[in-house]
Amino acid sequence: MEPDDDAAPAQPQRMGLVSPYAQAQPLPHAMDPVPVPARHAALRVRSFGGDEPVASSASAAQRERHDPARCATFPQRHGETTAHAPAASFAAWVGGGGVSAAALERALTESEYAAGGGGVGGALPEFIGAGGGEGIFRVPLRAAMHPGRPPSLEVRPHPLRETQVGAFLRTLACDPRRRQLWAGAESGVRVWALDEAFDAWPGDAALRRGDEESAPFRESVPTPPALCAAVDGANRLVWTGHKDGRIRAWRMDLATAAGGGGGNATLFEEALAWQAFSRTPVLAIVVTSYGEIWSGSEGGIIKAWPWDAIAKSLSLTSEEKHMASLLIEKAYIDLRNHATVGNMSSLPAADVKHMLADHCQAKVWSITSMRFALWDARTRELLKVFGIDGQVDLARLEAPVMPEQFIEEEIKVKPTKKEKPQGSFTFFQKSRNALIGAADAVRRAATKGTFVEDNRRTEAVAQAMDGTIWSGCTNGSIIVWDGSGNKLQEFQYHSSSVRCIKALGERVWVGYASGTIQVMDVEGNLLAEWTGHSCPVITMAIGGSHIFSLAHHGGIRGWPLTSPSPLDDILRTELANRELSYTKIENIKILVGTWNVAQEKASFESLRSWLGSALTDVGLVVVGLQEVEMGAGVLAMAAAKESVGLEGSANGQWWIDNIGRTLDEGISFHRVGSRQLAGLLIGAWARNDLKPHVGDVDAAAVPCGFGRAIGNKANGNQDDEDIPELAEADMVVFLGDFNYRLDGITYDEARDMVSQRSFDWLRERDQLRAEMKAGNVFQGMREGPIRFPPTYKFQRNQPGLSGYDSSEKKRIPAWCDRIVYRDSRPVSIAECSLNCPVVASVTAYEACMDVTDSDHKPVRCTFSVDIARVDELIRRQEFGKIIESNIEVRSFLWESHVVPDTIVSTNNIILENQEDVILRISNNCETRKAAFEILCEAQSITNKDGTKYEIPPRASFGFPLWLEVQPSVGLIEPGETMEVAVHHEDFFTQEEFVDGVQQNWWCEATRDMVAVLLVNVTGSASTETITHRINVRHCCPVPSAPPPVKPRSITDAPSDNVSGSKNNQSNHLQRSDFANFGSSEVHDLCGVPKLNM
Repeated sequence: MEPDDDAAPAQPQRMGLVSPYAQAQPLPHAMDPVPVPARHAALRVRSFGGDEPVASSASAAQRERHDPARCATFPQRHGETTAHAPAASFAAWVGGGGVSAAALERALTESEYAAGGGGVGGALPEFIGAGGGEGIFRVPLRAAMHPGRPPSLEVRPHPLRETQVGAFLRTLACDPRRRQLWAGAESGVRVWALDEAFDAWPGDAALRRGDEESAPFRESVPTPPALCAAVDGANRLVWTGHKDGRIRAWRMDLATAAGGGGGNATLFEEALAWQAFSRTPVLAIVVTSYGEIWSGSEGGIIKAWPWDAIAKSLSLTSEEKHMASLLIEKAYIDLRNHATVGNMSSLPAADVKHMLADHCQAKVWSITSMRFALWDARTRELLKVFGIDGQVDLARLEAPVMPEQFIEEEIKVKPTKKEKPQGSFTFFQKSRNALIGAADAVRRAATKGTFVEDNRRTEAVAQAMDGTIWSGCTNGSIIVWDGSGNKLQEFQYHSSSVRCIKALGERVWVGYASGTIQVMDVEGNLLAEWTGHSCPVITMAIGGSHIFSLAHHGGIRGWPLTSPSPLDDILRTELANRELSYTKIENIKILVGTWNVAQEKASFESLRSWLGSALTDVGLVVVGLQEVEMGAGVLAMAAAKESVGLEGSANGQWWIDNIGRTLDEGISFHRVGSRQLAGLLIGAWARNDLKPHVGDVDAAAVPCGFGRAIGNKANGNQDDEDIPELAEADMVVFLGDFNYRLDGITYDEARDMVSQRSFDWLRERDQLRAEMKAGNVFQGMREGPIRFPPTYKFQRNQPGLSGYDSSEKKRIPAWCDRIVYRDSRPVSIAECSLNCPVVASVTAYEACMDVTDSDHKPVRCTFSVDIARVDELIRRQEFGKIIESNIEVRSFLWESHVVPDTIVSTNNIILENQEDVILRISNNCETRKAAFEILCEAQSITNKDGTKYEIPPRASFGFPLWLEVQPSVGLIEPGETMEVAVHHEDFFTQEEFVDGVQQNWWCEATRDMVAVLLVNVTGSASTETITHRINVRHCCPVPSAPPPVKPRSITDAPSDNVSGSKNNQSNHLQRSDFANFGSSEVHDLCGVPKLNM
């Protein structure tokens, strides 16, 4: 179970194994990767299925030894809050530990079993160590509903990483008015209809692994990875940029009509595609206020495609698709060359990772990691280039670069058999970019004397509804800019990297690499924060009444736009009350084995004796080995391999292969993970029928030898600060050669007690039990009853108890090889539920005394584990029922979705003489801010003969080139009025580009042109909209030299002594007395009926 997913609705949990010489970690569904700094080898897996639940029990004395209060009050950190169980997580930790001389000499108090008889269902009585409640020994807090975050709509529950190879989701886009959520994946494009978010898949849908619990979606034909996306709601298109350098357009209607969903549904195809960049990916894409598509790529390349070429290509039939692609490919504008004059340019040569269309002031921002470039969207003029500190960059010499098309053709002419055509160009380009980037860094260092700014690269950018631009940095800081690129403020609420920013109304949402989501107002005040996911939040999109977050692992969650609000508590309580309906209990048998093999190789019979029982009803096998190989040379080589990211050896592979053969790997079992650190080795195998439910396997290793550079035995009481973070695992198991001995006993006494099988007397002198009882090590962890002889030290190949060390040293027999664990029980007796999602019991704990290959005997422990998980489909359906039927919820939604009452000063504007007309938008609401955006819905031209020619909308905002509207986005304070300047040009320039080079240009008059503007008004709690329509018309003769005209309001009285006053009076016609025009056309995701204001 993941830290974020673990504390809300529960699903299978994470489990983990650990020991001073070999370790493993969470199995089904543990999401947090195990940090590498550990002194042992660690493996983690998640997500189980199982058989019938098996009850387990423990005594009252055991409850007393465990301190639940410490667990319950342990401070929670980011990613460690109470979580619902998405999948059982299992962590195994293998280590080999040596005890210091002081520890060996220290007299320890007696140890004992926790009181209580035999368990139910084959469960054995267990010893429980004192303490617990801190670090990895803290039992993670779990609940049916996460108490520290808003209830979420699980559009796509976290899929196992192994199921997403080649299909990871990488970007989100949403059209609120068409109620669709689009996702760009490594394998194509997906779309969810938000109206179907609470529905189940059709019964005949063939689903790929990882999507079984997702809300129904439609899928495109396979494509190269989609890296970025932009929505054009006016033309009902979604544009995506891909790794192969192509831009693709998808029709929203076609995606909806594809129907069905799942593997057997009809796949929808792109409406248009062209090669935007021949050698590099499309990293960023935006649709400007004038309908053009701008995209950025590697090396600072920025291209633009005029809307006229796009519209012409879209108008061609499917049979003419190839012609359409060629047409638009030829029409691009190379903005980098456009902004370079005499080989001088201030544009950085770094990758353009982000682009932003500033619809408030009709500008475009192109962003690299360290630089911002600001462009005029209408004229495509580069306005300024500046750094994160706001300092403006001066133009510098630009290295001459051949046109991309020319380079490509030159390379094709001279290919060689030994060198691929793309190689030389790629090398040339990357070398050039590296040199320019290095020069740029040197220049910055020379001017500032430091590289500190590199520590806070720009990772996200968005525009707030008040027109400000927000950028997020890798150090967690957020910078707010005005529309001209002036730095307004900088603040920081989180130390993790900012990965995405989204805004609506007076709110701004920020997603971090830690998985945290924060809500702020447009002034930058923090309103709320919660752990949204256990891994980075890579992007967000707003649709309906939710903001959707996409996590790095591919999970998508919808968060109420109203959060934080009383609605959160209502939904949380209602969903928790229905816990039993969506809780599923599974059972799994786990076999854990540990063996110090003393650099030997075991016979098949020995392996069969040790692990053969797994072939019956065990679902998961975790094995930890110690001393697979030893010696200074081996350790040095292992350290060298670790330093370059390599691990493993021939001996380690021999053991992995032979254990696999013992388990009938490939027939009965499948290996899900392994890890070797010097002499330590750990591996995990899942039964074939369980394999589909096991995933997110992580492995980590931390050396603790000389200088912490090589693997070595660790002190048994060594601090656990370097153990991988396992605090959020629902089950943790330590296994290995802990190297604890028997204290205060002679060799002969030990031999006598062993021969008499007086194990109770020997256990009283066991150092590990004494240390656990004192709360010094393995605090709060459990161990099965030791009813087998000490497993160390034996003479090789001598069977029976007579094989104990009889050399001159006569080492005292000891239980060095141990297996201890904890599950998610806060108290000794607890039923398996979403509050306690993993309950384990030991059903067997034994040593294989007949194995003689090493001086240690192998030990195995069998667990019966009950796992509580969430059935996400049922939970999502219950969520929908609550929203549909709960009166209190519906009342709150109704109130929160009310759009502030606004009026506009006119619905007809006639422009002349290049004048500015002031349009006023008034917010009549006294309590809420009103957010507005002005779009161009349609355009038309009236010919001399009176015929009218309709022009398709130029994308979402879509202003014609002869019209400027500023600001076209804004926030209006309660009771206040916003003034919007509407300006026109008598002439505008049309240009024609071929292969990035201007071929022709001409001026066109704007006489008799009409544009229909939409003023969309929203609140901050939903995307529900009230629309006002305004006709803007230019129908007067074109003057030869128009005098400058002072901006005036549409409500100003006309002056009789002004030329053209008769025409001016037409501006006051058809005002409709400030009435509201249009009504809400957007349905809410939660099913609240539209509001007619």
